[in-house]
Amino acid sequence: MTLDQFDQLRRWHAGHADHPVEARLWSAVLTLWLAACVGAPVAWLLRQDGLALAALPLLFAPGAYVALRRWLHRRQRLRCDWIVALG
Repeated sequence: MTLDQFDQLRRWHAGHADHPVEARLWSAVLTLWLAACVGAPVAWLLRQDGLALAALPLLFAPGAYVALRRWLHRRQRLRCDWIVALG
C-alpha cells in the first residue's frame, strides 16, 4: 500500500463514524503492522530470531487485509464501502 492509500483510508474512516467496526478492524490491522515494524528489528538485534520471523508476516498485514476485503467485496460476500476510496 502507498502512503496515499493509507491517507485515503484514514480520511474515509474519519468521515464515516457510522462504521465503528470498520474503523476498529483497520486500527487493529495498523497496530499489528506497527508492532511488526518496531518489533522485528528489535528482535533481530536482540538475536531473538523466532520472534523476528514471527513478526515478518505482520509487515504485510495492511496490504493483505485490503486484498482480502477487495476479494470478498468482488465476490459479493462482504460489502466494503471504503474500497472505492482506494481508487
